[in-house]
Amino acid sequence: MKTYETKDIRNVGIVGHGHCGKTSVVAGLLYAAGATSRLTRVDEGNTVTDFDEEEINRKLTISTAVAAAEWQKTKINLLDTPGFNMFVNDARTALIAADSAIVVVDAVAGVESGTEKMWQTAAEYNLPRCIVINKLDRDRASFDRTMDSIRERFGTDVVPIQLPLGEQKDFRGVIDLIRMKAFVYTSDGDGKGAEIPIPAEYADAAREGHEKLVEAVAAGKDELMEEFFNDGTLPQEHVISGLDEEMREVRIFPVLCLSGLHDIGSDWLLNLIVEAFPSPADRPAHKVQLNGKEIERRHTDAQPASAFVFKTTADPFAGRITFFKVLSGTVKNDAHLFISGKGTEERLAHIGAPLGKTLLPVTELHAGDIGAVAKLKDTLTGHTLADKSSPVEFSKIHVPEPSIAFAVEAKSRGDEDKMGNALHKLLEEDLALRFFRDPQTKEFLVAGAGQQHVEIAVSRLKKRYGVDVTLKAPKIPYRETIRGFADVQGRHKKQTGGHGQFGDCWIKMEPLPRGAKFEFANATFGGSIPKNFIPAIEKGIIETAERGYLAGHPMVDFKVTVYDGSYHDVDSSELAFKLAARKAFRAAMATAKPALLEPVMNVEIHAPVEFAGDLMGDLNTRRGRISGMDTQGATQVLKAQVPMSEMLTYQSDLTSMTQGRASFSMEFDHYDYVPGPQADKIIAAAKAARTGEEETDDE
Repeated sequence: MKTYETKDIRNVGIVGHGHCGKTSVVAGLLYAAGATSRLTRVDEGNTVTDFDEEEINRKLTISTAVAAAEWQKTKINLLDTPGFNMFVNDARTALIAADSAIVVVDAVAGVESGTEKMWQTAAEYNLPRCIVINKLDRDRASFDRTMDSIRERFGTDVVPIQLPLGEQKDFRGVIDLIRMKAFVYTSDGDGKGAEIPIPAEYADAAREGHEKLVEAVAAGKDELMEEFFNDGTLPQEHVISGLDEEMREVRIFPVLCLSGLHDIGSDWLLNLIVEAFPSPADRPAHKVQLNGKEIERRHTDAQPASAFVFKTTADPFAGRITFFKVLSGTVKNDAHLFISGKGTEERLAHIGAPLGKTLLPVTELHAGDIGAVAKLKDTLTGHTLADKSSPVEFSKIHVPEPSIAFAVEAKSRGDEDKMGNALHKLLEEDLALRFFRDPQTKEFLVAGAGQQHVEIAVSRLKKRYGVDVTLKAPKIPYRETIRGFADVQGRHKKQTGGHGQFGDCWIKMEPLPRGAKFEFANATFGGSIPKNFIPAIEKGIIETAERGYLAGHPMVDFKVTVYDGSYHDVDSSELAFKLAARKAFRAAMATAKPALLEPVMNVEIHAPVEFAGDLMGDLNTRRGRISGMDTQGATQVLKAQVPMSEMLTYQSDLTSMTQGRASFSMEFDHYDYVPGPQADKIIAAAKAARTGEEETDDE
């Protein structure tokens, strides 16, 4: 592929709710632009941007893919992003590299929760954007109903610049409301419409749509409004120039009609991208750090070379593939750049323009362009590559904490040896994944944005790296504590041949505030216990507390004071006093009102308003406490505190309750007492497990 100057580049993020047809839209654009020789389909598993085996099998986009096309002497980098909530972080990161966005809306379902989320993200990044109503050829598709949904959610700044010719199975073309022309498409065409007069039955609707478009464009600029009042309309060239300018200024959002599956309207969308979407040179300067100071850097070849890494993939054959956007300067083939903040040099051999999984060789990439390179050693997503003379650093990527974790267990010793290394390769690719070991339960945990997210990671482990693991619900990290006081003696005396063992201590045990963990105090006097034995008593208490009393969970939030005891000149030892401390601990627990604690999570749920009542009722059944409610447009935000044990299946339950239109996140907040009935069950299960282990040992 040839190289393009900054003014001739368009970086476009394709966003929307899952299954709205984003990948089909991209497939249609690539075919219409001649980047592919035939129209590919998601259901046939041969699209350019859904090439991962998991994406093909599941028929959904899991991670962002980039595909470059050429149209009217302009290079268009299309970023096909995932739409489901659990993969939304990948889409948010991809939009950092975009200069504009196409928001795809399903003509049957209308605006969905994922559509709203990505609209808000694009607004947060101040991206110019248009809306594409896709799947107008489907049963029950409705342009008017979808437009009502769009206006309700996104306001009156959205304005159709096209009307559909027919709907559902009769959808065959579009009416251009700017030029007042109609275009029809045939199944054996090349993705380009043939011009026809506007059919008589559409004349009134087209005239009304044209007038509304002219009014919307005129309202955006004072000089156009004055012209509109004087003449009653605007000439075509002023409508086009006004629309282009107001779109780039993020003041108007055009709506187009499309069928990605049958490639209807793709050529007009390509025209809009070239004519109205901004090039990187038109966008505001980036704020970057240089030697501890914040500066601005524009997309221009005149500055030293720098590039921001927005995505990393791990290919089992090609190795690590790094996707980057050139922030400034020109990145040439075989360039040597440094990782800002680390000082590590990387050689960018064989840079390319991505077309899905294929890299089209290029000799250089100008400011604002998107490229990829294989086999960088230390560069990861979020890093900035820069010229040594000007080591600028782009803002760090914010990644939300995972909402769910599963215990992962290797099926064989061979899998266990390979599991850690393979998982870390997946972590390089997906920033939303976590892999760690729970210090209490000793389990290895994989955490992600949802159950399907974690399941996909496990599937990739097996298919890419030959590592077979099983997923289990994680053990709940319960704790034990006390509610009362105890004053007890611990005495260990054992006489055998030769020296015996003797240790004797009196301790007081009392509860501490939640989160205080453990305190130990020595209040002995008069030499009742020699000072050199006091640490052994403390160690005995700590070791016994780690094993718990009720259900085998670590003991927390208590204080032990040793205040008296006795010793023997010959038979006393550190071991004897440690054993005496253990006996004292058990005796104290019997009278200090032991209790079980459970982790309580802060949970935040984003869901359409109509589901708020059902969700609150469900949280109540999970022993949740609603701590806050907020409405953001048509989205209800619920905040609650819920015991972790009640949230293990919440992802699938939430999907069922809201038809997949809600998402949630959670993080640990505090420990609280487990209610009596639940505590009894946990303690009984722990005793049964210990009994089973003892029987196994006896066998």
